[in-house]
Amino acid sequence: MLAAASAAGMSLSACSKGKKPAAEASTQIHQMYELPPFGNVSLFHITDVHAQLLPTWFREPNINIGLGSMMGNPPHLVGNNLLKYFNISPNSPEAHALTHINFVEAAKQYGKVGGFSHLATLIKSLRQQRKASLLLDGGDNWQGSATSYWTKGQDMVDASKLLGVDIMTGHWEFTYGAERVKQIVDNDFKDQVDFLAQNVFDKDWGDQIFKPYVIKQLNGINVAIIGQAFPYTPIANPLYLVPTWSFGIREEELQNNVKKARKEGAAIVVLLSHNGMDVDLKLASIVTGIDIILGGHTHDAIPAPVTIKNSSGRTLVFNSGCNGKFLSVLDLDVQNGKLKDFRYKLLPVFSNFLPADPQMEQLIAKIRKPFESQLNQPLAVTEDLLFRRGNFNGTFDQLILDAMLEVQGAEIAFSPGFRWGVSVMPGEIITYEQVLSQTAITYPTATLNNLTGERIKEILEDVADNLFNVDPYKQQGGDMVRVGGLKFSIDPNETIGKRIADMELNGKPLQASKEYLVAGWASVQDIPVAKPIWDVVAEYLKSVKTVKAKELNLPKIRNMPNNPGIAS
Repeated sequence: MLAAASAAGMSLSACSKGKKPAAEASTQIHQMYELPPFGNVSLFHITDVHAQLLPTWFREPNINIGLGSMMGNPPHLVGNNLLKYFNISPNSPEAHALTHINFVEAAKQYGKVGGFSHLATLIKSLRQQRKASLLLDGGDNWQGSATSYWTKGQDMVDASKLLGVDIMTGHWEFTYGAERVKQIVDNDFKDQVDFLAQNVFDKDWGDQIFKPYVIKQLNGINVAIIGQAFPYTPIANPLYLVPTWSFGIREEELQNNVKKARKEGAAIVVLLSHNGMDVDLKLASIVTGIDIILGGHTHDAIPAPVTIKNSSGRTLVFNSGCNGKFLSVLDLDVQNGKLKDFRYKLLPVFSNFLPADPQMEQLIAKIRKPFESQLNQPLAVTEDLLFRRGNFNGTFDQLILDAMLEVQGAEIAFSPGFRWGVSVMPGEIITYEQVLSQTAITYPTATLNNLTGERIKEILEDVADNLFNVDPYKQQGGDMVRVGGLKFSIDPNETIGKRIADMELNGKPLQASKEYLVAGWASVQDIPVAKPIWDVVAEYLKSVKTVKAKELNLPKIRNMPNNPGIAS
């Protein structure tokens, strides 16, 4: 996107030469966001915002391994491999937005990303130029921050309505419980936001819980939007939160909904998906009649669509990153009841290049005001960049693991491979809010259990199979569980039961029959909330005062030479 803007005469020389400090926000919309309208229908897409109302730092992964047919193809490309694939210039603003390369230096240059007040300004500007448009939210909107946890998602509901979201689907939304989700959908969203999920049914009666699709008329053109919620919610998250709801991919129901929408006159069919990109790519090869999939869940920022051919034609698959860091702008030219052409831009939301929308800024200030003292509570200072995103351990994950080992007195620590969580720059104060940005879930209890070496291996094998199964339908979209204390190796190419080896604790092999004290959190079992994980981390940070750079406890990756999903 920025390469095209540069070709049109855009210059970032003032930023690159240091004439405009990163801390200085723009009072005008930067010309990089001046996209000429095209066609007669426009779709805007955000996904996986994870309740980040303010601009943040967010480092992209340096490991995103693809296997089999997925190797070397989007989304399993990182660093320079991604830049080469999409012909993106190194050291460009786009390269910074899409990769981990030189993150700290580039982040200082370009500033924070996202923020609903800056996103609102961008969306309003684009909508003024495009009279026939829809704003679609792919889910994972209401969860991921302290204020979203404390307000049960109400902060994000109010902000999303003000932002102008027309249609959304869900995943982490369901972790507030079925009653809370229905309360929002039936009341807050009534006559304003369509919450769609064609794949969620009542277990006992088979009734559809949410509307499967809607047809919106834009410029006289019928556009069908079908919702696809995260299909593995009762497995990846606690079943007790949605005990009577059944999920799943549900190809047959989806195909039927596509046919129904076409019979009702839909010229364009769009799947608003929270499957994860690998699942969407497989789904697009099987279910016919879908023109466009706007996907999320795996947090992949893909600057160009992947075209999938199927028996009836083609489906274009898009993914729009996370944390409000990107806005997808998809302009469609629909002629004679068919998609004739399109233009697509994945716009990085650089908050320094977009003025804050006053109305949204006022709402965010109102939301945060009752919690300011808690949010801003200083806990420690970090000397290292803290981040999470990647197939294996990140520095913020390491901090959480160290906290569990120290505070809970465990020998081994497990922390879930969540893909949400902001980054913290070297030299910054770690606040209570930043800890909650990594841990704010509705089942946060820190646990401590005795597990045998055999059981520990079973857990690692199970998570690895979820991540590295060659069948996308058997993946659930998270990253590998983060492990503290224990050393091990992993061979992603192997099958379940054979991927994990060389397990050692304090230089000694792990014994299958011996029990070890293992700390964890985010158990999907119904455990009464005792000490939440954020209190464990906060206690640790207050005691250490300074988080120093240290070697990550990473597994040894075997038999993965020259994989484009691993940065050199």
